[in-house]
Amino acid sequence: MVNLGISIGNLKFKNPVLTASGTFGNGTEFEDFFDVSRLGGIILKGTTIEPREGNPYPRMAETPSGMLNTVGLQNKGMDYFERNIYPKVSLYKTNVIANINGSYIEDYVALAERFDKLGKIAAIELNISCPNVKMGGMVFGTDPASSRKVIRAVREAYSGTLIVKLSPNVTRIEDFARIAEEEGADAISLINTLLGMSIDIESMKPSLSTITGGLSGPAVKPVALRMVWQCARAVKVPIIGIGGIMNASDAIEFFLAGASAVQVGTASFIDPVSSVRILEGIEKYLEEKKIGDIKEIIGLINSI
Repeated sequence: MVNLGISIGNLKFKNPVLTASGTFGNGTEFEDFFDVSRLGGIILKGTTIEPREGNPYPRMAETPSGMLNTVGLQNKGMDYFERNIYPKVSLYKTNVIANINGSYIEDYVALAERFDKLGKIAAIELNISCPNVKMGGMVFGTDPASSRKVIRAVREAYSGTLIVKLSPNVTRIEDFARIAEEEGADAISLINTLLGMSIDIESMKPSLSTITGGLSGPAVKPVALRMVWQCARAVKVPIIGIGGIMNASDAIEFFLAGASAVQVGTASFIDPVSSVRILEGIEKYLEEKKIGDIKEIIGLINSI
C-alpha cells in the first residue's frame, strides 16, 4: 500500500491531488462524472463579498497548448454562498477550501471572518494574484508592501489553515513566498495564470474583451515548475503546485521540484475526470518505483 497522505499545517489531506479554483466550479458540476470526495480536496470557485458580473464577453480564447481567460471572478457573492452553496459542499468527505478575492483589504478580511465561522470549510486560499480584475488582484499580488499588508490582515482575521496564492507576473517570486511565510501563511500555492494576449487577425481585434488575460494550460508548466522549485528552496512552508498539470507525469515533476500537493486546472475542461486519472497515475508510479510514501519524493531534486 502506498501512503498518499500529506499535511499542511494542522490540516491533513488523504492524497495530494486538489482542484484549482475557477476550473471546477463548486464541485457539484462534476458529481455526474466521479465522486469528488476521492480527491484530497477541492478549491471552490472564487468568492467575493458582493456579487460580481465578471468581465464582458468574449472572455476565453484558445491558444497553442493552452487557453486565455478573463472571466473576472464572476460569482454571486458571499450571502449567496452561505445560503445556497455551503449546504451542498459541506457534505463532501474531503477538504473543501474557499478561494477569497477582493478589491480592498477590508473585503478580504470580511470574507475571512465569515468563512472562519463555517465549520466545514477546511481552509481558505487567499487569491492576491488574479490578473483579470482592475482593482485588487495584480495590485496586491505584484507589490511586496501590499502583499504583506493583505496577508497580515487576513491572518489576524482567520484562525484556520491559510494558503496564499502567488502571481507569476513578478520578477522574483521567491520574495513574495518569503513574505507570505513571514506573515503566517500555512502554505503557498503557485502559480496563478501568466498575463498574455491574443489577436484575431480576421477581425483585427483582440480575442478578449479586456485585451489581456490569464494564460493557463501546458504552455505554462515549465514556468510554473521553475517557480515552485525556487520557492521550495526559499521557504519552509508547504508548496502547492499549479500550472499545466495534465497527467500524472506532470504532477510528479512538481513533487520532485518541491511541491507537497498539486492543483489540477485547465485539464478538467478537457477531461472532467482528469484529476482522478492523475491521482491513480501517481499511485501507480509510486508502486512501480517501490516507493511507499509520497513524501519520499517531495523536493527530491533539491538533494542532488
